[in-house]
Amino acid sequence: MVNLTIDHQAVCVPEGTTVIEAARQAGIPIPSLCYLKGINEIGACRVCVVEVEGKDKLIISCNNKVEEGMVIYTNSRKVRMNRKNTIELILSQHDCHCATCVRSGSCALQEIANDLNILEIPYKMEIEKLPWNKEFPLIRNAAKCIKCMRCIQVCDKIQGLHVWDLTGTGSRTTVNVSLNRKIEEADCSLCGQCITHCPTGALRVRDDTEKAWNAIEDKKKVTVVQIAPAVRTAWGEVLGMEREHATVGKMVDALKRMGFDYVFDSVFSADLTIMEEGAEFVERFRKGETRNHPMFTSCCPGWIRFIKSQYPHLIPYLSTAKSPQQMFGAVMKSYFAKKIGVNPEDMVTVSIMPCVAKKGESQMELYFEEYGGHDVDLVLTTRELDRMIRSAHIKVDTLVEKECDQIMHDGTGAGVIFGTTGGVMEAALRSAHYLITGKNPDPDAFEQVRGMEAGKQGWVEAVIPIADAQVKVAVVSGLGNTRQLLDALEEGTVHYDFVEVMACPGGCVGGGGQPIHDGESLTNDRRENLYFLDRNYPIRFSHENPDVLRLYNEYMERPNSHKAHLLLHTDHKAWEMPRPPRKVF
Repeated sequence: MVNLTIDHQAVCVPEGTTVIEAARQAGIPIPSLCYLKGINEIGACRVCVVEVEGKDKLIISCNNKVEEGMVIYTNSRKVRMNRKNTIELILSQHDCHCATCVRSGSCALQEIANDLNILEIPYKMEIEKLPWNKEFPLIRNAAKCIKCMRCIQVCDKIQGLHVWDLTGTGSRTTVNVSLNRKIEEADCSLCGQCITHCPTGALRVRDDTEKAWNAIEDKKKVTVVQIAPAVRTAWGEVLGMEREHATVGKMVDALKRMGFDYVFDSVFSADLTIMEEGAEFVERFRKGETRNHPMFTSCCPGWIRFIKSQYPHLIPYLSTAKSPQQMFGAVMKSYFAKKIGVNPEDMVTVSIMPCVAKKGESQMELYFEEYGGHDVDLVLTTRELDRMIRSAHIKVDTLVEKECDQIMHDGTGAGVIFGTTGGVMEAALRSAHYLITGKNPDPDAFEQVRGMEAGKQGWVEAVIPIADAQVKVAVVSGLGNTRQLLDALEEGTVHYDFVEVMACPGGCVGGGGQPIHDGESLTNDRRENLYFLDRNYPIRFSHENPDVLRLYNEYMERPNSHKAHLLLHTDHKAWEMPRPPRKVF
């Protein structure tokens, strides 16, 4: 242990602790822009400087370790003046039109500048501008980039894709897509982790809220909305709502007030996915097809983009089931359209998702069903939903509980936990057990596959006894961990029958479209919320969802029937991803 003094406060921390972490443990915040613990500790922004008694020069607190007897001042006049000058220099190369920035109010640079009472910039403004494809789901604004390198480090160290890199030299050094590629030419998974870790508005999701408003105002269109399971855990965070009050029912009320015609819960299509994917796995397992290669889940579009670009030879082992988002859209434009007597061409299907990759997924040629158009027309992230609520001047304390619309109304606890890593696997095992044995297991019998408990290897594995069979499963989240798992499978050091993959660390609850809390992760809190809801759902098995069973009885006969395949499954060869041009180390 090391004893030191920070701002006249005695502090004792383990040897090897950085100054910034020692201060934070003592409840003393030191501002920073580039720092991410364990990921980006390079001192690039120079904002986290502190004064050490006996030293003439200020030191960077994020990559200097504590020493015995240190006396540190985090907010002395010398520190404040240095920090203010640094921020002024950064602002001189930053597009400061905060009123039109999507991160206004949640921007680390804006907050620090306000705290330092910077009212004008004394330096010449030199703003960098680079062209970008504004139709791509992920948008970069070079004029707002502060070269903190967070995006590079997160993409390299957490996701292992190396999409971003430094380009240029000297004063022309900047961040851009690696290897001189355009973003649409890159093997980007659209996980959005670079967006959620960017301290400014340099990286953002393509905003589609105006398209949603246009659809609502078009009297010839019927708007149908679905809400993903993970959205309910986060939509109230930036609106000042306590978690117990930020319910799906109040979200339904908000969407109805905006003018959407029908509102549904994607928990229904999560259950539908389990019926198709679970039945598909049981069939492959019984035929012995999983002896050499596992069946991989297919509900995460970020993961689909990853496997297509990095491991294309493994594509045949993906489940052919569409994601819950796409299944819902397909059912909306076929079964539901017929029920309400609407031409599918006059229907606009909107998804509210915690995900950036869902925007890309909705544009892909995934269909070969009866209806020949796109399953989903428009995808909004959780952040976009929050902006629409504010734009509609809806006061959240006036929202009341409203139920989702009928026909695709019912959901189960199994569908709810789709929003967290391990949830798809757990839900699938509940129904696979029933399909194999004819009996329901204890709904909590498969807790060992909950993915946040991943060990040093980076994933969770389990052997599940079902009847006289032993089913070997694995759950992984984060694409860096996924690469390690796939390499282990390729090398033959591990073998599994069924593997669940989610691109974002922690699953959809930590998705790239969720509310941003700079330097803070609420993934665990959101995850626990989903498990709480699961425990309290009246039905906890997907194969017991009454509305899903009615859909099969009235329209698709049974899981994996010919009609179900036409509507709810996809050909993974229908579109391709750009491949990495060379091995990146």
